[in-house]
Amino acid sequence: MRVLVLTHRLPYAPNRGDRLRAFHMLQRLHTRAEVELVSFVHDDEEASHEHEVRGFVSHVTTLRVPKARNYVHALAALPTRTPLTHALLDAPGMIHTLREITRTRRPDLVFAYCSGMAKFAMQPPLDDIPFVLDFVDVDSRKWRDMAEAGRAPLSWLYQREATTLGAFEAKAAVRAHAALVVNEREARIAQELAPTATVRVLANGVEAGRLKPVSEPADSARVVFCGVMNYAPNNEGMQWFVREVWPLVRAARPDATLAIVGSDPTAELISQCAEDRSIEVTGRVPDVRDWLWQSAVAVAPLHVARGVQNKVLEAVAAGLPVVITDAVAGGVPAQVAPAAFVANTPTSFAEKIVELLGRTPAERRAIAAKADLDALKWDSTLEALWPILQEAASRNGSDDRRKLERSVA
Repeated sequence: MRVLVLTHRLPYAPNRGDRLRAFHMLQRLHTRAEVELVSFVHDDEEASHEHEVRGFVSHVTTLRVPKARNYVHALAALPTRTPLTHALLDAPGMIHTLREITRTRRPDLVFAYCSGMAKFAMQPPLDDIPFVLDFVDVDSRKWRDMAEAGRAPLSWLYQREATTLGAFEAKAAVRAHAALVVNEREARIAQELAPTATVRVLANGVEAGRLKPVSEPADSARVVFCGVMNYAPNNEGMQWFVREVWPLVRAARPDATLAIVGSDPTAELISQCAEDRSIEVTGRVPDVRDWLWQSAVAVAPLHVARGVQNKVLEAVAAGLPVVITDAVAGGVPAQVAPAAFVANTPTSFAEKIVELLGRTPAERRAIAAKADLDALKWDSTLEALWPILQEAASRNGSDDRRKLERSVA
């Protein structure tokens, strides 16, 4: 079988949530199918990994996203019903590339990763080929949550995106042979958007063996957060944490330190932390494992969170208890819940951190060990992927087109 995979980011290095899931999917597909990847890249660092991707796909084409041009296109799209996601996730040469692929190596199936790539599966030259859509999580709901949490004028833009992208996602879910999501919460949202769509849950996994600590737990009072820091919910969550929670922690534990680990921290966050010597903002690091292994407690203080927060799974696999908000808890698998503690106010968040810092290193490690990570191995969570793709490839697309026609009518 020939599978054409479309991704909005190169699925390597697997160091952020959107790359991680795609990476593990491709790892499993290339042993069973001839996989061709067309991926957008956003900077030189990302583009430099193309040769590594060639190790697990048959063909790969990368196309650079021109940010300045796309911002202009997004402004032009504002008076229309076009989602800004579609204006911003685009690259010159994409349609030409897809035409050449269908002419020389016509795929049996298109796999669109995230709703931003689904538009290409639904238009020529791919519109007569069956496709599967992996929402991962429903982006339009994330924009709605951000609109409700934000202030004008950004909240207006977020609400516009929630509306326009939600309308597109509904059509895409119906048109696809199957729409995949990471958990039951996202499945309910997708089904509300598109009641006639076939929605399937494929949960995220965790590389527990790679993250398992190689030494005794660290005797430290370091609190750690790992995440891509130019992602608005991460940035806003950590700004809230530094402003509202961290002073309370430090008042009770003057020896506590905080590590904010992740690429592209915003200027606002760096400025906010600059005068506090107890806080280290690392920027991009080669490997987060050492930061996790040398910490005592992990946090995920996000107030807008969709899908599964892989940072929680990875922290627990690295031997740390995690303090999280309700928004994050809604996507945490039940197997991990024994190692995750929910707090929503600054006081309750700080109190739980201080209580965990007061435990011995062995006690904290034992709390993390209560999670059942064996059930979250990628081989298990993605087991149903191949049968779904096989079934989709066996269709000629006519049933899907009729479903779309009925839904539009």
